[in-house]
Amino acid sequence: MGMPFNADEVFEMAEQVERNGAKFYRTAAQQLPEVRKVLLDLAAMEDEHLKTFAAMRAQLSAPEQEPPVFDPDGEAQMYLRVMADGYVFDVKTDPAEQLTGRETPEDILQTAIGMEKDSIAFYVGLKEAVPPRAGRDKVEAIIKEEMRHIVTLSEKLSTLK
Repeated sequence: MGMPFNADEVFEMAEQVERNGAKFYRTAAQQLPEVRKVLLDLAAMEDEHLKTFAAMRAQLSAPEQEPPVFDPDGEAQMYLRVMADGYVFDVKTDPAEQLTGRETPEDILQTAIGMEKDSIAFYVGLKEAVPPRAGRDKVEAIIKEEMRHIVTLSEKLSTLK
């Protein structure tokens, strides 16, 4: 079984996911004027998610910051460990560094869709590790918004084809 996380660490990972997403969108927007507006709008949304997670983290009680989150079977902990270790995506790596400057708008939008799917998978695991009183409903709302991001990106992609 992986090392357990406390709620503070889980929110810290979520904040990093949002920072990475916003940075990716801003970097891509600089390179691609054709999709600049949609990418900057998505970056702004990721900024709002970051604020939400930071606020949730700031409201944690001392006990929520210290012991591992309640996960009697260890499933959420194992899932989050896999995510944190970079098997699905690595929150320690700057996603903007993946951009070479030679990407087409279609390439960027496809990459962004993949990143949004990864973040949804992470947040579904996160939701299971967050007690209802600590803001599980906010995590659910962010999952729904990330799903809307995929729709937005897919719609923009279809207009480029």
